[in-house]
Amino acid sequence: MIPSFNFTRIPQIIFGAGKLHELYDFALKFGKNILIITGKKSLKESGKMDEITSNMNNKSVNSFHCSISGEPSPTLIDEVVNNYRNKNIDLVISIGGGSVTDAGKAVSAMLSKHDSIKNYLEGVGNKTHDGTKIPFIAVPTTSGTGSEATKNAVISEIGPNGFKKSLRHENFIPEVALIDPQLMISCPPSISAACGMDAFTQLIEAYVSTQGTPLTDALAMNGMKYISQNLLSACSSGGSSIEVRASIAYASLLSGITLANAGLGIIHGLASAIGGLFDIPHGVVCGTLLAEATKMNIKNLNEVGYGGKGGLRKYGDIGKLFFEGEGKNEVYHSRLIETLETWSKELKLERLGKYGITAEDVGSIIERTGLKNNPVNLNKSDIKEIVLNRL
Repeated sequence: MIPSFNFTRIPQIIFGAGKLHELYDFALKFGKNILIITGKKSLKESGKMDEITSNMNNKSVNSFHCSISGEPSPTLIDEVVNNYRNKNIDLVISIGGGSVTDAGKAVSAMLSKHDSIKNYLEGVGNKTHDGTKIPFIAVPTTSGTGSEATKNAVISEIGPNGFKKSLRHENFIPEVALIDPQLMISCPPSISAACGMDAFTQLIEAYVSTQGTPLTDALAMNGMKYISQNLLSACSSGGSSIEVRASIAYASLLSGITLANAGLGIIHGLASAIGGLFDIPHGVVCGTLLAEATKMNIKNLNEVGYGGKGGLRKYGDIGKLFFEGEGKNEVYHSRLIETLETWSKELKLERLGKYGITAEDVGSIIERTGLKNNPVNLNKSDIKEIVLNRL
């Protein structure tokens, strides 16, 4: 019996090598005044920014360009919005990594407002956004967050009273997600590793989520297959391969679709807490915690008995991606954990301690951490162990 479920809409998806050229005709459908948001330098250094500007000029588009660095803060979004609110912007385009996509999504949502984005963030502000926005196109240049397919923009304020919260509405899903693997070729191995592990984390957590459905399960498993076969290559000798980059970009897209519909688990609960307290890339947090959190979830699922069989089966399904031949769930679980631990070493995933996190900080992190849709309940001692093992 297929259970009842709801499925959030997805953007129009344009996927494939060389598809960037289709951006210009799509942009014209929305108007002539276009705000392009990018990262600080990678697009410029690759020569793509000059190409984009030239093509926009050839289309007689009145384009504005804004570059950002790091994960978007309320201050940054407010500043960009204030600078362009009176420019009669018809379309916002983000071309960059997950942070750039989130920034573009937030700017498109706030151009019609006259107060701070902070007032509309979940768990921070006291206002509810009505969904009014400027049309938005997302063009990712990394493969990690899948933000090009989600309805939320993650905004961070870092410090002792910091937060990492979402601006969320169904209308914030981009009108178009244009995914061109050629844009990922220049992504360095360290960023490819962190982003790829973020995507894999999202796929795993969506697959074992208590809110998963047969549809999200199918999409998540398909994405994990491509990650399992291509991630190490994308971060090494295969980084210049369009086929490899396309595989990871596709998996990242699916991770965004599945997280938007099935939710996530303890790793993203920790990432939200840690990201508000410390200046640490989101992909690094997720990637470095994945093996330990997976091990802890499997341990606790085994302890709850019959009630944990669904989660154990699903972790077994994932483990089969790394195991040739037949075996029992326990074998697949071991193989999965071993693979994740090996990847952590081979991909040189940084430990949390590199970003100033100490054992004394763990208590504060745990107090801010929610389980989200984790497949099994974890107590504070379990969560503490996950974090301490990656300091």
